[in-house]
Amino acid sequence: MTEALGQSLLIIARNAIAAALEEPCRNYRDLPRLSQAGATFVTLTRRGELRGCIGSLEATRPLRIDAQENARAAAFRDPRFAPLARYEVADTTVEVSLLSASEPLPADDERHARALLRPGVDGVVLEFGSHRSTFLPQVWAQLPEPQQFLVHLKRKAGLPGDFWHESLRLSRYTVQKWRESTTDSAAATP
Repeated sequence: MTEALGQSLLIIARNAIAAALEEPCRNYRDLPRLSQAGATFVTLTRRGELRGCIGSLEATRPLRIDAQENARAAAFRDPRFAPLARYEVADTTVEVSLLSASEPLPADDERHARALLRPGVDGVVLEFGSHRSTFLPQVWAQLPEPQQFLVHLKRKAGLPGDFWHESLRLSRYTVQKWRESTTDSAAATP
């Protein structure tokens, strides 16, 4: 069932982008899980480079809707990139990450936080006042050391890399992820 869910989510995300560009959509298996609440991140890569990544940290809407909205946002509203153009779609790969519920990561200080992190497993949310950021577990591939992971997570939140405060909050989550193969993304466009 997990593989069927992943394939449906990939098609749903790809269809959301195609529909916005007035391109044809593909059929997918309509599973009951798609109507239940779920939180996803949709990551787009083009020629091996990040092209957009937007998601939800909490399950507040049906999984199908969450994947559709996050796919459109990753393609057309990620502030780091220009909106995805029609000519880019054929060589853009879609990845959907389904997030678990997050759990607090109670750490007394940064050293303690680093010791609690599970590289390659944990997605991490950092919150301090109005500052908030997250890294999916996939980011461990680029930042495999907990110290560097946290430095970059703090910078993403707009904080200095060496910042720590007793009211800084960390939480973690895990993901199930599915990624289109190269032939899937090429076959998805006419």
